[in-house]
Amino acid sequence: MASASASIQSQPSAKSRPDSKLWLRSRRWDLLFISFSVILVPLPYLVYLLGVKLGIDPDISRNAVNGFVAVAIGGPHMMSTFLRTGLDQNFRKSYPMLLRSSLIIPIIVVSLAFLNLNLLLTIFFFWAALHVLHQVTYITELYNHKEHTFVRPGTGVTPLARAIDYGVILTCLFPFAALKISQGQFDIGSNDLTSVIPEFFQATWFFVMMSGIFLTAVAAFFVKSVIEYRAGILNWPKTTFVMLTVFVAFIIPSLPNLDTAFQGLNTWHSFQYLAITFYIIGIRAAYRNLNNSAPLVSRFEKHGTKGLFLLSTIMLIGSILVFLGVYAIAPIIRPGIGGNQHFDIAYYTAILSFLWIHYYHDHFLFTNFEVLDDASYGVKSTAA
Repeated sequence: MASASASIQSQPSAKSRPDSKLWLRSRRWDLLFISFSVILVPLPYLVYLLGVKLGIDPDISRNAVNGFVAVAIGGPHMMSTFLRTGLDQNFRKSYPMLLRSSLIIPIIVVSLAFLNLNLLLTIFFFWAALHVLHQVTYITELYNHKEHTFVRPGTGVTPLARAIDYGVILTCLFPFAALKISQGQFDIGSNDLTSVIPEFFQATWFFVMMSGIFLTAVAAFFVKSVIEYRAGILNWPKTTFVMLTVFVAFIIPSLPNLDTAFQGLNTWHSFQYLAITFYIIGIRAAYRNLNNSAPLVSRFEKHGTKGLFLLSTIMLIGSILVFLGVYAIAPIIRPGIGGNQHFDIAYYTAILSFLWIHYYHDHFLFTNFEVLDDASYGVKSTAA
């Protein structure tokens, strides 16, 4: 993840390192934190299977994996967004309505958790999928911006090439998901999401259509990559990242127990997010006046990645308090509630209240493709 600001200041600009111009930071950093960290994906599912193999109840094993991922990486990744938004006074002054409107989200989450948990989880699943894929397209655009601003200035990604990249990224999750929906097997934990999915989308035609669109996108991506390779302009870091993402995201929905299966994708996604977020904050500390706009973040950033991770983890206290509060009052609001649903209501309320705000803010943050430019230019600025 990001190092302390001093190491960012000392790294050469992209123009002085022709062997690493296409990488967002460096070959080692990109492969370790962006692409090859894909090895994290199977770990939650393997731990879940091991628990079941050892005789642990599947629901207990599932919830244990969910809880660990949430505390160890999913929660800190969720909270790290606020290091760039709510804890930054420049952001608060520039986008007050974005922050104020965020307060509506917890009200919606709490209401749906008690009134219709399946609907809450259905919205969560599709928004989570959109968020994960949005991050993939954002990283893809960061590679495009780096290439066409610093490596091949004056050139640009053609609309067709961008459409092909987006096409294969945005459709990779849905063939197997559509198949499970058509078979009535789209469950998240003990919750059957097909009960709130319109029957119109539960027909076989939806699976066939999504599969056809995905396969067409894969074929177009392959042809585009071959053409770029032969022309000597293939962006290897970007292409490697996209291929790994598409391969993994295509397979994940085919697994039984989607709840834990998606925790693997969430782990990889969160790891990437933390790396990029801490790198961005490190750049701001090195080239901008972070101490003026976000003094608390700046104080923790002086300790590098560990400090920023610690601050993000400390902020999880809010989510833990929400969990304990909802867990305590759930039996009062819903007398006779079952053990699994009792836990799920408290867990998803505590997590989604903050997670959906994180999604909401990121849809805005993921439009800034110049956020890494200071490190590429290698020139300090006194601007805030």
